[in-house]
Amino acid sequence: MAETRRYLTADVKAPKTLCFRSEETNADTEYLPHSHSWGQLICVKTGVIALNIAGQRFLAPPEFAVWLPAGMEHSSYNRKPALFRSVNIANSLCQGLPRKAGLITLSPLFSAIVEHCLARKILEPQSEEELRLCLVLVDQLRIAPIQQTYLPTSQDKFLAPILEALERNPSDNTSLAAWAKRVYTTERTLSRRCQQELGISFSEWRQRLRFLHAIALLEQGKTVQEVALEVGYSSASAFIAMFQQIGGTTPERFRRG
Repeated sequence: MAETRRYLTADVKAPKTLCFRSEETNADTEYLPHSHSWGQLICVKTGVIALNIAGQRFLAPPEFAVWLPAGMEHSSYNRKPALFRSVNIANSLCQGLPRKAGLITLSPLFSAIVEHCLARKILEPQSEEELRLCLVLVDQLRIAPIQQTYLPTSQDKFLAPILEALERNPSDNTSLAAWAKRVYTTERTLSRRCQQELGISFSEWRQRLRFLHAIALLEQGKTVQEVALEVGYSSASAFIAMFQQIGGTTPERFRRG
């Protein structure tokens, strides 16, 4: 059942330093547009979260995080159940942090500190020792490479209908040449538009889409073979190779861990 949530910023106190929060959402959960006066990092643990930030869409799979500078309006929607952590960062600590929203790959150290604080119920550091530990997170964030998006999108008249069709059906194996005929252009033009509009090739974009879709299916308990077929692979071995290349682990290990 779809669920709509309002983030009541007025009821949330601005953090003095850092503040941690863990939240689990059901499938089809939407957060309506809102903003807050502090920086925020949304760290995805399971599932995939889609955020709309200042008109741009960001998709974050597990072990990725979305950075939100203070004052930036955003909303979110997740098709499948998701678990995420949020780290609210006081403006006094945001100096040197990115001024634009973006996607960040979390380091093992960053993830370990966040999980440690939540396990010990340190929602906001109280002692000097806790604060020193938490400030490491800010240092990690300052040096982390930031991406504009994980799965870019485009309003290009040729690309937009293709990307929308593939998001509805990730298992579609239609070639770029065949897509070009459907939208009345050439394969060369489509290939060039992918690089210009998306910054990546058509094949890489489709792999990323299938990886995101596969994550949700694995978390539902489906077998590797079932997931491979559902995302368009004729064999489990080809799917495993793709998953390991992008995710750095096998589908089976991902599901167990």
